[in-house]
Amino acid sequence: MSTYVLIHGGGDVGWSWHLVAAELQRRGHEVVAPDLPGDDDSATLTDYADAVVEAVGDRTDVVVVGHSFGGFTAPLVADRLGAGLLVMVAAMIPAPGEAPGDWNRNTGCDEAVRAQAARDGGRTGHADPHVSFYHDVPRALADEALGKERAHPSPAAMREPWPLAAWPAVPTRFVLCSEDRCFPPDFFRRLAAERLGVVPDEIAAGHCVALGHPAELAELLESYR
Repeated sequence: MSTYVLIHGGGDVGWSWHLVAAELQRRGHEVVAPDLPGDDDSATLTDYADAVVEAVGDRTDVVVVGHSFGGFTAPLVADRLGAGLLVMVAAMIPAPGEAPGDWNRNTGCDEAVRAQAARDGGRTGHADPHVSFYHDVPRALADEALGKERAHPSPAAMREPWPLAAWPAVPTRFVLCSEDRCFPPDFFRRLAAERLGVVPDEIAAGHCVALGHPAELAELLESYR
């Protein structure tokens, strides 16, 4: 039995993982999916990592999974807990000393979004989250997710340089969503190779894969073990 530590993305809460958590628990694992500090302008990346580490407590055999903005927190947690595995799911991949607020510009993400939007009729980066984030999530479930949104991450976290001097010495996998309209698939294929030296595993899903395709995601996570 492993302990899966599931870290949500920006504006989100631990609830976003509830369907994946149920799949993993059905397989006999423990799951920790805390709400990171929200609605707190002073909260830092370190505060986010502290909240996760506290929620994990003394559990062992840890697999850390980060989604979207959770990519800035998940490696910090994996490093501190000595995790056996780190999985980035459609997640931002930070570089040492890089502030989240600089990430889009540094990585070329904004240009990639504009290029994909030109190809798909403006669906990528669309202002309506039902189009850009939740297009393959059942409408009622998407509406429930939108009703849980909070102010996260904070302005302080967006300005804070990522504190690790190097990527943690933890085996790392990257899950790419091939129908992602937030972070274009071709962009993540390139970035995963450049920053992690890995070829992503792909799921035919949009950005919010944990709500749209929870069984497939859980099965892929299990395959890594």
